[in-house]
Amino acid sequence: MTVSSLTPSRVAENTLHFFRPTSPKPDLPLFLFLPGMDGTGKLFSVQIPRLMDAFEIRCLTIPKTDQSDWETLASKTIDLIDAERKANPKREIYLCGESFGGCLALLVAIVAPQWFSRLILVNPASSFKQRPWLRWGSYLTQWLPDWFYPSSVMGLLPFLASLGRIETSERQALLTAMNSLPQQISAWRLELLQAFKPNEAHLREIDIPVLVIASGADRLLPSVLEAQYLTKTLPNSQMVVLPDSGHACLLENDVDLYAIIQAYSVSEDSDRIVQYQR
Repeated sequence: MTVSSLTPSRVAENTLHFFRPTSPKPDLPLFLFLPGMDGTGKLFSVQIPRLMDAFEIRCLTIPKTDQSDWETLASKTIDLIDAERKANPKREIYLCGESFGGCLALLVAIVAPQWFSRLILVNPASSFKQRPWLRWGSYLTQWLPDWFYPSSVMGLLPFLASLGRIETSERQALLTAMNSLPQQISAWRLELLQAFKPNEAHLREIDIPVLVIASGADRLLPSVLEAQYLTKTLPNSQMVVLPDSGHACLLENDVDLYAIIQAYSVSEDSDRIVQYQR
């Protein structure tokens, strides 16, 4: 499935919304994907063919003009999920957040953990504050000349992905998604990540099964260290390490999110930190 085959719902571009990349399957569990900082949800395309037989899928779209704070983003997302719940009250819901979306997923789960059968966090950007150079990068982004900003985005590609592990078309999709975000909005979302600091006591109250997926070759964020912290903090959690993957691991053809979800269930007697064997 290509990025171009993902068709958003007919809603205004400036409205936070879910789009449906697959046909309705009301008898299957609902899989809600919260995207990275680009906010498009379109970079999830590689994983959709592997998930679509087991789930009906929704991908969150955050408008490229959106400058909401965390509280507002979480509130709007919760409203959207609540509407899905009311439309099909008995349905299981899996909540998955990647990078920026991992932070948002944590906030949603803090408010309404009982809504979800499982929470899946993929290289959550909750560790952003541990990278001081990224903080300075967020300041510099605001002052870059307009003509130079696209070139600076291209320079981030080797940090965002293990380029040798993703197809050329997916590299282009990643670059397109990054460039789709206006410079001012990019700076704003970097500031949000810098300010992200959920209450640890609230995290400990998320008692649903949580799967934390961390890339061992993440050059952007200390994802393994953050996953270790989250696994120790979240009471019913398990961590899976993808030893050779980069930050944008869901773009890699060798990473099968559905297989990982199926392979690692959370239980009292399971290992809490494991290496994923493909």
